[in-house]
Amino acid sequence: MQHFVKVASLASLADDTAVQVTVGGTQVCLARTQGEVLAVRDECTHAEVSLSDGEVENGTVECWLHGSKFDLRTGTPTGLPATEPVPVYPVRIDGDDVYVAVKE
Repeated sequence: MQHFVKVASLASLADDTAVQVTVGGTQVCLARTQGEVLAVRDECTHAEVSLSDGEVENGTVECWLHGSKFDLRTGTPTGLPATEPVPVYPVRIDGDDVYVAVKE
C-alpha cells in the first residue's frame, strides 16, 4: 500500500537541484529536472553516500564521491562505478505541494 506524504513545496525546488527528505524513516533524494519532480532512495548503491549532495542534470543525479550517475526516472545506473539501481518512489504534485510515497 502506498501512502503519500507531503515533503516539500514546488516553489522551494529549483531546476536541476536535489534535496534530502524523509518519508517514514526512509531518506529520499527529491530532485527537480527537465520540468519533473522525481524521487529515488538517497543512497548511492556503490558507495552508500547521499545522492542529494550530487549534481542533477538532464534527468540524472551524479554521486559526488565517485561519479556514478543514476537515471532519476528509472533508478538505473548510467555511469560507473555503480552497477545496481536505486529504488524509485512515486511523486504526486497537488498545487504547490509535493508528495512522495514509499512502500510500507
